[in-house]
Amino acid sequence: MTVGIVSTGIYIPKDYMTAEEISALANLPIDVVKTKMGVTQKPIPGPDDHTVAMGIWAAQKALQKGNIDPKTIDLVIYIGEEHKEYPLWTAAIKLQEEIGAYHAWAFDVALRCGTTIMAIKVAKSMMESDPTINTVLLAGGYRNSDFIDYQNERTRFMFNLGAGGAAIILKKDHGENIILESDIMTDGSFSEDVVVPVGGTKEPLTAEHLQNGLYRLDVLDPVGMKARLEQKSMQNFLKVIRNSLSKSGYVETDIDYLAILHMKKSAHDYVLNELGLSSDQSTYLSDYGHIGQMDQIISLELAIESGKLKEGNLAVLVSAGIGYAWGAVAIRWGK
Repeated sequence: MTVGIVSTGIYIPKDYMTAEEISALANLPIDVVKTKMGVTQKPIPGPDDHTVAMGIWAAQKALQKGNIDPKTIDLVIYIGEEHKEYPLWTAAIKLQEEIGAYHAWAFDVALRCGTTIMAIKVAKSMMESDPTINTVLLAGGYRNSDFIDYQNERTRFMFNLGAGGAAIILKKDHGENIILESDIMTDGSFSEDVVVPVGGTKEPLTAEHLQNGLYRLDVLDPVGMKARLEQKSMQNFLKVIRNSLSKSGYVETDIDYLAILHMKKSAHDYVLNELGLSSDQSTYLSDYGHIGQMDQIISLELAIESGKLKEGNLAVLVSAGIGYAWGAVAIRWGK
């Protein structure tokens, strides 16, 4: 039994924040924003670009592209962020209703920016073990840029956060774009490094918190986090890529395309160099910034449009999520 990708869909808001605007807000040299952070512009949400809504619009595009009747979908998995229209809400059920997947059931998953990789692994395993699950839709949106305070230097590495939605449809015994094996690892020593410090049960949200701008992402131990990440992050990126390849029967020299999240340019180049890949074998998302767990699907679509991803290619999707989680999945593209 195989599981293949039928189609993908993305939604990108029409409003953008430019590198010049980020530079002015953060009081940073424009060269730092463009060259070091690697952002020329990034989409930001308009008044109607709510988190789940963007996932719905992306899902509708994937359904249209794949010529899929939504009534044939067996399962809907929400892969977007927890920051959405309502704080306590099962978003997948809203997705199911809006796209007309009336015969499906639905649930949400979350692993921050590692969610898409994790959800692909979960969906494939469920399809392999349950004969009633044949077609699965994964979709969601992301707008954690709402939580960025450009005056907070501790969160500078998150100034690239943007907004958008993405969707991917998987089907059992689909003879194209075969999902191979994945690898995921987590490290709990980072679990409380990056948080929104108020609004939970530890520190319930108050008007004073809002007035003082505390309902924003913050880094509680910036020095310690930086030291631990420098020791582990890049090596863990490479480890999950190599493990997913090994499980799939390949090695890194077999990679034709790497769909990687947006990160600072030096880190992006480091990963490519360590794997022996050229810049033409990936897409640097400088015009999109980091749209969380949507990055891998956006990268796939851009690669197809540009001709970087072709029939018979081996693609690897790779992610990292605050917490920290690293994940990769290999895909044999085409028939």
